[in-house]
Amino acid sequence: MSVLRTIFLLAGLFLSGCATSPNANPKDPFEGFNRGVYKFNDTVDSAILKPVAKGYKAVIPERGQKIIHNFFSNIDDIFVTANDLLQLKFAQAASDFTRVWVNTIFGVFGLFDVADKLEKHNEDFGQTLGYWGVGSGPYIVLPFIGPSSVRDGTGWAVDSYYGLVGNLDDVAVRNTLYAIDKVDLRAKLLDAESIMEGNITDRYSFIRDAYLMRRQSLVYDGSPPREKYEDY
Repeated sequence: MSVLRTIFLLAGLFLSGCATSPNANPKDPFEGFNRGVYKFNDTVDSAILKPVAKGYKAVIPERGQKIIHNFFSNIDDIFVTANDLLQLKFAQAASDFTRVWVNTIFGVFGLFDVADKLEKHNEDFGQTLGYWGVGSGPYIVLPFIGPSSVRDGTGWAVDSYYGLVGNLDDVAVRNTLYAIDKVDLRAKLLDAESIMEGNITDRYSFIRDAYLMRRQSLVYDGSPPREKYEDY
């Protein structure tokens, strides 16, 4: 957990020292800092994570990738269920809990998604905070983590702190699972990112706006309130 504390400490120090530009996007008052972190993350991704993800897709058969993804998805469903309950979504919690125990028992610890008839939901502690009226706060880009906000960054820290993988005593196993999960996620994004190649003039702004819109939609289960714009 020391890594999480270090990331948020560094982010806090940088953010506290950044002046807000009068012409800044109101949702992104620390744009100068965020662009610097975005460039750093993009450099690390291009040099390490993206090549590894491409190798992963080339070496691991599609069936194997699906099994790996199912395993981590099953772990995620545990926390989805917990956040369902925190948001008083009891019917959804029952469905997600059923997915967990069915896939864990009959799907060999989640390696096979035998409960695929039940809808897979997306809930995390950042969404739970939003459900109870906590605003997203300023947009921030976290080192190694990527797009976030004050609310969602806090939610991510809480989810990570109580995560099953993060609380494993065996450091080698814990770090290996972290790495596999990260590479699997990055591999899933390889096809999607081709949309931005050559079509987006400012990738930073595109990613920021897409992230904020998606998070707003998730908090309101796909029906966010309409926002008013002075200039459109």
